[in-house]
Amino acid sequence: MVALTMVRSEAEAEVLCGMLRANGVACGYQQTNVGAGAADGFTRGGALEIFVAAGDVKRAQQLVDQVGR
Repeated sequence: MVALTMVRSEAEAEVLCGMLRANGVACGYQQTNVGAGAADGFTRGGALEIFVAAGDVKRAQQLVDQVGR
């Protein structure tokens, strides 16, 4: 898996990954180190990084670009 983009919230990550998955692109996300610091060490809140398979990066980026991300 490779990093595709960053989002500001878990809700935004779910929406973006949902759109990618609906278009056949496997997707996952995890909180960034910056995001973890934003919540004072708690697991909720802060930036998350979106990951896709290396072979899906081009297609995923096209889909993300279409929605203006």
